[in-house]
Amino acid sequence: LIHLANEYHTLHQYIASEQLPPVDFRAVMSQVQKVIQQIEPHDSIERYRNLGVDCIQGEAYIESPWHVRINNQLLSTKNIIVATGARPFVPPIPGLNKIPYLTSDNLWQLQALPKKLLILGGGPIGCELAQAFSRLGSQVTQVEMAPRLMIREDPEVSAFIEETFKKEGIKVLCNHKAVAFEQNRLHCEYQGQNVNIDFDQVLVAVGRRANTSGFGLETLAIERNPDKTIKVNKKLQSSIASIYACGDVAGPYQFTHSASHQAWYATVNSLFRPFISFKVDYRIIPWATFTSPEVARVGLNETEAKQQNIPYELTEYDLSDLDRAIADQQASGFIRVLTPPGKDKILGVTIVGQHASELIAEWILAMKHNLGLKKIISTIHIYPTHSEANKYLAGNWMKNHKPEKLLGWLKRFHQWRIH
Repeated sequence: LIHLANEYHTLHQYIASEQLPPVDFRAVMSQVQKVIQQIEPHDSIERYRNLGVDCIQGEAYIESPWHVRINNQLLSTKNIIVATGARPFVPPIPGLNKIPYLTSDNLWQLQALPKKLLILGGGPIGCELAQAFSRLGSQVTQVEMAPRLMIREDPEVSAFIEETFKKEGIKVLCNHKAVAFEQNRLHCEYQGQNVNIDFDQVLVAVGRRANTSGFGLETLAIERNPDKTIKVNKKLQSSIASIYACGDVAGPYQFTHSASHQAWYATVNSLFRPFISFKVDYRIIPWATFTSPEVARVGLNETEAKQQNIPYELTEYDLSDLDRAIADQQASGFIRVLTPPGKDKILGVTIVGQHASELIAEWILAMKHNLGLKKIISTIHIYPTHSEANKYLAGNWMKNHKPEKLLGWLKRFHQWRIH
């Protein structure tokens, strides 16, 4: 959906003088469903059966740390892995349960484009869908209780995305607390005043809640975290040693790639317990928000470094200087890299720009294998590509750490040669 919305937006930019017909929303959703159908076999029962996995469909219930009942069939096992994921969290706002609200789960069944779409939430999902529906033609109002969008990112990132949204016609209302729904109207509180927002449909995107109920965890009294996820140790074991958990149900991240990362540790540890075990490695967890421009991050950002009292240097590169970005008419955004004072070790990277989710891969690899900025700048990058931005960022760090004494000697050396 995001990809198709961006394509439609790009078409408008290139044919600005033409009045294009309204988007065929049914065709858009049909294309989305087609893509989903093409991807589904990657995680299908048939695929896993071909890999030698016994797949049983049905409702499971954990009767003991070593027994699971499915469809009246009792399975015995030495270990259990809970990977039940999460579902959209729906806040208990008065009146919300009386209207047909949308979430990221049921959104894909829409057959008509909402004229006025209200989005609750300023996190990644809320931002991605706000921009997508706006570009498809909806009048979008985004309500966020926090003081800014994407609260986990640096304020400069939030400001950049918010300004982009406003330029595109999205009404962004931060510091607005949803108080109550009354048919097609939301009553909000903003700085002690009442604000009313009319809408045709509302999308709830205020986070996700782990699926931990209905299959026996309550009976076993497995410990939970304050956010309701299953409490696990570094080996992904719950408070009952034979029961492991991974993915959204365990946290602390809610990304498909982090779930896959955890799944390897949970699987290996459960298969070889108690002889071999590994502690899950969370040091290098990247993520991206697929707005346009994209936001991608790995490691610390400046806000977190300050909160944790970690000394750092900040190096930046503005993508408006990049030849490929200029040629593609995408010359906006920036890269921010944190390093220890005087050292080229990479503590964290934030990228705001087109293809940020691809550009971040080089930084993930560098951090994983302890490669510093000197290695980045000494690596040949193809011209003209977006990846050159990484080299130029490293170049900015080198400029800030040039050996003044050595350069002074070189200057005198060449002056001597001239004479």
